Amino acid sequence: MCTVVTRWTPDRSVQLLAIRDEFVSRDFDPPGAWWPDQPSVIGGRDRRAGGSWCVSDVTSGVTALVLNRTERQVGTPSRGVLPLAAVAAGSAWPEQVDHREMASFTLVLAAPSGVTAWTWDAEQLRGYDLAAGTHVFTSRGLDTGDEKAERLAPQFASRPWLDVVTERPPIDDRLALVVRHPFETDTYATVFGQLITASPGDLRISYSRTPWNRASWAEACWPDPTSARPA
Repeated sequence: MCTVVTRWTPDRSVQLLAIRDEFVSRDFDPPGAWWPDQPSVIGGRDRRAGGSWCVSDVTSGVTALVLNRTERQVGTPSRGVLPLAAVAAGSAWPEQVDHREMASFTLVLAAPSGVTAWTWDAEQLRGYDLAAGTHVFTSRGLDTGDEKAERLAPQFASRPWLDVVTERPPIDDRLALVVRHPFETDTYATVFGQLITASPGDLRISYSRTPWNRASWAEACWPDPTSARPA
């Protein structure tokens, strides 16, 4: 995950935008209930490691997302276990997962009670609570901690999020929201986008593998209203 936007106020559902940048050869499944031991958890599944970059718990209305950071690029286990641990254990997730040998990351936990984030720079794990409002995370910082975040934060605070996402096609520029960086053997690019609105018992996700294309976005919700049966 390379760009995350959160919006939380005490009287509204949590809203999130997650833009995933990854090597195009690394395949994944769309949002679904992929983890039998966590049946109320919905998210996209990484086919290589089995974890996720972003999951939501339908019952609690909690969403967890993990972003890569720049300090350390390699490590084990996969960071895809972090969102699953965070929606299950909340702020106690460090007791469930040993993160010390992982590549660096930012973990965001968005709940009906507020938004909390942790940064692991390969030396120290730091946690902090965010004020109500709109916040932008990138792989290099939060809101004012990175040139990309500083440029995007006013746009997401004042404009419809989908308008911002679909404004430009992917380009080879690390400061762009949607990117495409060709290499000799693979391409690193924006491969997925999702808009999430979550509250306890009500999860709505719009998503696309080509998020710059407005017509490509699909919608799903949980519980599935089509599964309801008359009494």
